[in-house]
Amino acid sequence: MRKPQAIPPSTADEQLPQLAPELQLLADWMDGVFRVPGVGWRFGLDAILGFIPGIGDTATSVASLYILTAAHRYGVTRTTLLRMALNVVLDAVVGAIPLIGDIFDVYWKSNQRNVAILKRHMLAVPAEQRHLQRADRWFVVLLVTVLALLLIGSVIVAAMLLTWLIRTLAQAF
Repeated sequence: MRKPQAIPPSTADEQLPQLAPELQLLADWMDGVFRVPGVGWRFGLDAILGFIPGIGDTATSVASLYILTAAHRYGVTRTTLLRMALNVVLDAVVGAIPLIGDIFDVYWKSNQRNVAILKRHMLAVPAEQRHLQRADRWFVVLLVTVLALLLIGSVIVAAMLLTWLIRTLAQAF
């Protein structure tokens, strides 16, 4: 995998990699182009298209994957790509829940998060890149741990419900 090259401080202003403007534009359209007057809440097409079952969430995920693919082209580390992918997956999974998912889309803004992560990694000097990569690893570890705990919890709840159902049916007969 290709790694970003270190840029000498004397030429940093001249050689900083530039983020393609369409990535920020896409993130803004997907997550923050509209504003609720008086409150200031911002939302984008992600929340609106999410109201269309199946099709809306799929379309917004494709737009999110474009940003993820661009991050790969920019040469960010695998850990950073994984963190960005988890943002997209979380947005897609929770976003698929009717109404709750749309409210979550207004809050989570995965596209703007991913563009911000990409910008931070592109502009970081090598020492900062190591720190950011460590932070990304911890984020991934934390998220995987939470997901594992949720899975274990759901298995326990399912087992308890199944036990209750069997006992209830056994008493009825």
